[in-house]
Parts: sequence; structure tokens; C-alpha cells
Amino acid sequence: MKERTLLPVAVVGLLLLWVGTLALWALEAQMTDDDAGPRVSGSETSIEWKLVTTWPKGLPGLGSAPENFARRVGEMSNGRLTVRVYGAGEVVPPFEVFDAVSQGVAEMGHGASYYWKGKIPSSVFYTAVPFGMTAQEMNGWLHYGGGLELWRELYAPFGVRPFAGGSTGVQMAGWFNRELKSASDLDGLKMRIPGLAGEVFAAAGGTAVRLAGGEIYTSMQTGVIDAVEWVGPYNDRTLGLMEVAEYYYYPGWHEPGAMLEFTVNQAAFDRLPADLQAIVEGAARATNQDMLDEFTARNNESLTTLLEEHSTKLRPLPDDVMDVLHSNAVIALEQLKKDDPMAQKISASYEAFLDGVRTYHEISERAYLNARDRVLPPITFTDQ
Repeated sequence: MKERTLLPVAVVGLLLLWVGTLALWALEAQMTDDDAGPRVSGSETSIEWKLVTTWPKGLPGLGSAPENFARRVGEMSNGRLTVRVYGAGEVVPPFEVFDAVSQGVAEMGHGASYYWKGKIPSSVFYTAVPFGMTAQEMNGWLHYGGGLELWRELYAPFGVRPFAGGSTGVQMAGWFNRELKSASDLDGLKMRIPGLAGEVFAAAGGTAVRLAGGEIYTSMQTGVIDAVEWVGPYNDRTLGLMEVAEYYYYPGWHEPGAMLEFTVNQAAFDRLPADLQAIVEGAARATNQDMLDEFTARNNESLTTLLEEHSTKLRPLPDDVMDVLHSNAVIALEQLKKDDPMAQKISASYEAFLDGVRTYHEISERAYLNARDRVLPPITFTDQ
């Protein structure tokens, strides 16, 4: 009887030894993963990211873009990656969004790159250059002309990975509390206008004021500023700017194709598995196009409302105003390139792409629009 029990006991001992070895290997693997930081596998249920924005929560267009992005990520990942969106001031002030992402306070941000001009002078290229590219041209440069690679090089020292985050299309020149008849009317005018355009406006005789979106209405109402550029009819009507200014000027010389951005903490991005990284990138790309579609449709409706239901006076900027602004824009851009070596590199790429795309658009976009205007009824505005 004793001889019969020796074999089972030996087998059990070997099994226990094998189980212990497997447990030790698993523990060592877990410790290695912990040292490298958490990395989410396809089998884990969900991780949550914070996305902070420079916009008031629920603002149409600008504010809906990050919400749409979060929804897309959740659906595409089947809930494995959840993005919770916070409006301006809920976690950090609007102009601290970039720092929050860089420092890991939030995994993502949504805003406009020219808000970080004081920290990163060349960031202005990635929102808008006065008299520069349209939204269609910007998207071409970013995704097929080397612009995105330079953008990531620009943000890399801060541990931030940028993605195109939507475009408003050509903006309006802004709301003014008095009529502009010549360039001399810019003298002493206090205007909310950020980015490189703010420098241009100041050089033309005005005073550029930096304000977040949530501060604009009150600042106009109380006379802190005399004029404001925000976006276009869709967002401007939402903020009620037609209630605090009478004159609405065009075209948006300063932001011909204003590009917004999604910023992602690079370390957080690196911890994602490849499929979730692809989902983040794909959702950003879809949201980028979707915002332009939304503004293209909604600006039309809102302009009609502003003209027919309010006392808005629509005006083109006088030619001499445009000339003064352009000459100062050239000077400001040249100064930026002298002051910042990275600006030289980005500007060379930007200007080369713009030269090329203008050549083709001369016989495509412009030629077609001219031909269309010849055969369709002319567009007139009763106020002008």
C-alpha cells in the first residue's frame, strides 16, 4: 500500500512546484510592467482621460468638437477608452490648457495654438497666418505637405503631441462699435485679437487685447474694448455680439482658415496600445473635418439671422485698411523668423506649400468661382 501512494504524492509535488514557478513569473512580469508605467491591453475594460478646453462648455462649433471627439473615441473603442470633457475654467483656466497637458494634469486639450505664442512663438503658424492659407489649404499642408511633422517637432520638447482639431473656415474681420472709413480709424482702437494678427493690428495703430471667449461680451458691453474678432456668424451670434456692436466687418484677413488643435500628453499616448492610438488619431481626423462642415452650414443660417432679425450693419474693410494690415503682416512675419529659428523652418515649408497651392487654385477654385458668379444671380446685401 505504501508503494502505491508514492507516485501520486510525487506528481502533486511537481504540480505545486510548477504552479509556484508560474506565479513567480507572473509577479516578475507585473513588476516590470509597473516600472514601465501602466499600459492598457485589449482585454482591459476601460481607461479614462481628461480633456480640458479653452472654450465655454457647450459652445456650438468650438465647444461641440471635443464632445464629438469624445463620443467617437468611446464608440470606436467600445468603451475601452473614455474621454471626459471639461470646459474652460472647470479644471484649469483657458490659457493654461497647454501647460495642463504638458504637465499631465490632463491627458488632452482642445484650443488654438496661437494662445501659446508667449511660450512657443512659432505656434501661430498652426492657427492662422494673416493673409495665409485657407482651411482646405491648411489641411493639405498638415497632412500631405509636411506641416504636421514640423508641428510635432515644435511641441516635442514639451511632451505634447498635436493633432488638427477642426477649422472654422474663413472668419469675419470682427465687430466694431464704430464705422471704419479709412486706416486712420484704427488709431487707438482697442480690439480683442490674438496671435500674430494682434501684433499686426497694434503696428497699424490699434491696441491688441488678449481675452478668452467667456470674457468677450462683458468687455464689449462695458467698453473695455472697442472691437472684437471671435469667429464668424455661427459662434458670434451664440455669444450675442450683435447686441454689443453695430458694425460687422469682413473678410477675415487675420484668420483665413483658422485651425484648432487637439493636444495629447505624449507619455499618456505612448502607454496606449496601438489600436487605441489609432482610434485617437482617427477620431481627431474625423472631428477636424466635421467642424469645418458644421461651420460651413451654420454660418449661412446665422448670417441670415443677423441681417434679417437684428440691426447688424455688414461692411467690407476699406482697401487702405487692408493694405496697411498686409504691409504690417509682412513685417511681423519677417521679425518672427528672425527671432525664432524654428519659425524659419516652419515658414519655409508653409510658404512653399502656399505658393504651390495658389498656382493650382488660380485655375481651379478661383476660376470656378468666377465662372459660377457669371451665370448665377449676383449676391447683394440690403444694408450695404
